This record gives sequence, structure tokens and C-alpha cells, in this order.
Amino acid sequence: ASKNETEGQQIPAAQTQSDVPEKREGVVVETGDQDAPTTIDIYADFLCPACGSFYEQFGEQIQQKIDDGSLLVRTHPVPMLMEASDPPGYSLDAANASLLAADEGKFTAFHDSLFQNQPAEGGRGYSNDQLIQLGRDLGIESDAFAQGIRNGKYEDQLTSEFQKTSNNPALMQEGPRGKGFSTPTVTHQGEIVQLTDNWLDQLTSGNS
Repeated sequence: ASKNETEGQQIPAAQTQSDVPEKREGVVVETGDQDAPTTIDIYADFLCPACGSFYEQFGEQIQQKIDDGSLLVRTHPVPMLMEASDPPGYSLDAANASLLAADEGKFTAFHDSLFQNQPAEGGRGYSNDQLIQLGRDLGIESDAFAQGIRNGKYEDQLTSEFQKTSNNPALMQEGPRGKGFSTPTVTHQGEIVQLTDNWLDQLTSGNS
């Protein structure tokens, strides 16, 4: 039963209130002041439980630093866990929908909604209709948003970019199965950040 627990559900809309600029650059979404003293890149998959834990632990801190102008975040939605939903593909569907939400200036709230109500790995993800309805609930009215979800507007770009990302030696880390790319990965000035409890304060206090 738990496998299908997302079926027919409405995805609760996150109450994220933020007026900072959002800009989609290809398959990356930049959130925050372009002149912020610190920039980080976050690679995350909407189905990845470790990414869900990362945002649960650090999401509010990250948002505060974006809001106060000290941090620019470049989010890379990666379709890594393509086979880990039933039916397969939620990872890519969610990444594509998040980029379409960015086009509408609603990326942060859309992103937060999906992580706060993350489907179980191995279970059913959210359908196109559910993703479209979430957008509507967040105030996205355009037909382009719904059409882009149904026709997978950014899916080819996401898949192509993920191939490069997952083979980038600078993004490889040692893991239980040897060295490879995993999510979440955070980088600063091209270096992987070790996610200690106070990593964000360390990065932004130096303003480097």
C-alpha cells in the first residue's frame, strides 16, 4: 500500500515566502543576489532521501543567507534515480517541472514543496497532473508550464547535462561503492564542500 501512497494526493504547497531573484540558466537555477559574496552549487535529486535530509537540516539556514544577500545558490536538479521510482522516471519529471517553475519565478516554493512531501524511494512518484496542480496552487497560471511538464520540455537537456556531471572528476567522492558522483553534492569555487554541521557559516563568514 505504501508503494502507491502518493496516488491521488494533492502535493501540499510549501509556505515559502521569498522575494529574491530567481533565474534559470540552462538546467541550473540561480537563487539570490548575483553580487552575493558567496556562491555555492548544489546538486540534488528530488527523489533522493539524503537530499531530503540535507534540505531538512540546512534548508532554512540556506534560505536565510539567500534572503539577507550573503549567498547565491546555483541549484542543479539531477535525474540520477531514474529507476528508483515505480513507474520509473519521477526523478526526471520532477527536475523538469522545477525548471519550468523557475521560468515562472516560483522555483523556491516548488522545490521546497517537493522536498517537504518527498515520495518514498522505490515507490510511486508524483504524476504530471499532480506536478501541474502544485504549480497552480503556487499561483502558476500559464499554459506553458503545464505543456512543458506534459512534453518534457527540459528532459533532454537535463539528461545530457547529468551525463557530464556524473562523469566529472571534480564531482567524484568516495562512497560505499567506491568513488563516484552522489547526491547531495555541494561545491564552492569548484571544490566539494564537506557537509559538517557548520559548513555554511564557515563558507559565508569568510565571504570568499
